[in-house]
Amino acid sequence: MSLLQVQKLSARYGDFQALFAIDFHAEAGETIAIIGSNGAGKSTFLNAIAGLVAVERESIVFDGKPIGGLRACDVVRHGVALVPEGRRLFPSLTVEENLLMGAYGGGKGVWTLSTVYDLFPRLKERRRQPAGQMSGGEQQMVAIGRALMSNPKLLMCDELSLGLAPKIIIQIYGTLKHIREQGTTMILVEQDIQQAMAVAERLYCFQVGRVSLEGHPSEMSHDKVARAYFGV
Repeated sequence: MSLLQVQKLSARYGDFQALFAIDFHAEAGETIAIIGSNGAGKSTFLNAIAGLVAVERESIVFDGKPIGGLRACDVVRHGVALVPEGRRLFPSLTVEENLLMGAYGGGKGVWTLSTVYDLFPRLKERRRQPAGQMSGGEQQMVAIGRALMSNPKLLMCDELSLGLAPKIIIQIYGTLKHIREQGTTMILVEQDIQQAMAVAERLYCFQVGRVSLEGHPSEMSHDKVARAYFGV
């Protein structure tokens, strides 16, 4: 059985339907990228897995257990962590306090304050500084570190590169290789198509709440991706 199995997942915001019968799977240790234009349903999909959007219980099965519609805190305890778009840090808390918030679920594993600081040495240097005073790239490091502190089996990242300088994007994506080496499964939502295709073993394209393309990046031509992305 796949680590994550999503079947016929639909999601609504009131009368507006954001996702339509999505089928998706992720194997243990796999890195998957999701691309698509604004409004395609990418963030809604991650939020549904993370317990932030109400969905049917059986539509999401993680590690053999149905988790659809569980509270977000319970989803974390099952081994799923989300790095949300915009980071969503506690700006008045220090870097270290933000990281410790990620350990609230009590997950055991390789990720501790020490190993997160090894991954992001800059955070150790500024661990006593309020997170709200950090640069955008540093805040993204805190957000990733906070998610890792729960020792997830599945790490989901929503728009890691958004608003960051190219040099910082390269640095942050460079850390993903080390995270993957620890056996962590990753789902990356990314608008930068080239970046997504460079790091992923499989790729999904969403279009207006539906999967328009799925497969290995090496099998996808520019024209094929463009048609799935833009619907032309």
